[in-house]
Amino acid sequence: MEAGKRIRVLVADDSAFMRKVLVSILSADPQFEVAGEARDGRDAVAQSEALSPDVITMDINMPHMDGLQATEVIMSTKPKPIVIVSSESRDGADITLKALELGAIDFVAKPSSGVDLDMNTIREELVRKLRMASKVRVVRTASRSKLAQEIATSAPRTEPALPSGYAINAANNGSGIQAPALRKISSVFNDATSLKRGDGKFPIVVIAASTGGPATLMKLIPSFPKEFPGAVLLVQHMPASFTSQFAQQLADIAAIKVKEASPGEIISPGNLYLCPGSSHMKVTATGRLTLDEGARINGYRPCADVTLTTAAEFIGSLGIGVILTGMGNDGCQGAQAMKAAGAHVIAQDEATSIIFGMNAEAIKTGAVDQILPLDSIYQSIEKRMLYVCGAARVGAS
Repeated sequence: MEAGKRIRVLVADDSAFMRKVLVSILSADPQFEVAGEARDGRDAVAQSEALSPDVITMDINMPHMDGLQATEVIMSTKPKPIVIVSSESRDGADITLKALELGAIDFVAKPSSGVDLDMNTIREELVRKLRMASKVRVVRTASRSKLAQEIATSAPRTEPALPSGYAINAANNGSGIQAPALRKISSVFNDATSLKRGDGKFPIVVIAASTGGPATLMKLIPSFPKEFPGAVLLVQHMPASFTSQFAQQLADIAAIKVKEASPGEIISPGNLYLCPGSSHMKVTATGRLTLDEGARINGYRPCADVTLTTAAEFIGSLGIGVILTGMGNDGCQGAQAMKAAGAHVIAQDEATSIIFGMNAEAIKTGAVDQILPLDSIYQSIEKRMLYVCGAARVGAS
């Protein structure tokens, strides 16, 4: 957006009253201009094409074509930043997560009380998220994976070298992502103890994501195989009412076992633990997970810095930190703690990020070892694990 230029918003909602309320909120802010109003999904698609707004507010339950269908059409043809504004964002986590997977940038829940439809309770959140969304450089959802692959083959990047005797070949994991596979990888990965050190510790990967994370993670997580010999700790900025459903959605597409983390459980290889949205997830000195429902830290709950820092203290050089798309700077302190402990830190590159924010801030700290397109991140994780753990050479029985 050019400095001083107003943000043009298309408001899509089947309720005339709700459209009036949203228009009133936006008209009262000098940063915004209402470009148009759409009465249903079909109208939203047409007006998005005709008006080319900077950002769209999209209801979900609408006649003729619902908000999910409209989002899919817009994001696969001439994409625009979309913020879901719907009661489904409060009551229907699965539907809202589907909208985010389709390419919506963020969501705002309509007030739960029918009397409180003046929306004043969410005014600040709405305008903040619309401002943020208007700055997003969107790409066609259907082409994002292809774009990332093109970048991966053309952009120079550095990767940790493997000891002599190791080799990598590419294999399609069935998720639409070209994920790497070691030759005879089953001889290494089928035995989860093969990558343990003498003290019984195994690699732990900590992934941090915020805005744009759900769609990004739906592409990354299927790369992890069922026999993955490390553990994955995932911190996604998300309301508490959403993380259980998101864990289920990830489990439906993943080979690795996915679950929402429980307090006190022992971290085990072959498992991905999603931090509940109501808590900060910590790793103890004995390799257990604790969940802290305390206050926000630096504005975040869950806070990725907490998980990254405590994991670094526990696992040291066997740690791998991954900072993905998102607004803000959560993960900066954690990335530095990982690096100081001898762990490896990866940041998603700008070209494949929905929001180049958290990862950009982590890169600025100097703690990031690699800046990679999304489709290359799992390959780097796998290489690093084999490198630091001294796995069996190719051809070993």
